[in-house]
Amino acid sequence: MLIVTTETIAGREIVETLGLVRGATVRSKHLGTDIVAGLKTLVGGELTGYSSLMAGAREQALDRMEAEAQKLGADAIISMRMQTSAITKGASEIVAYGTAVRLSPAG
Repeated sequence: MLIVTTETIAGREIVETLGLVRGATVRSKHLGTDIVAGLKTLVGGELTGYSSLMAGAREQALDRMEAEAQKLGADAIISMRMQTSAITKGASEIVAYGTAVRLSPAG
């Protein structure tokens, strides 16, 4: 499945627009990660526990969006975007969304 942030795909024609697809996940922080992050802020640097948490959340949101597009019979998702919002203290939602489309055959 092609997933792009652009409105078109070079060399391919969009022959059918199937509609909005999205995938979301909500993740909360872990007490151990919070403790390590608190210590890390004293010396500076990347908070790898949080980076890993958010990377996993983004991948899950993308996977869910792609699964929704596959159910519609899409070849690609165009105009893909991601959004993050705080749900409550210590929990964030990641949403991936875009437009599912069918493409003309390659070549």
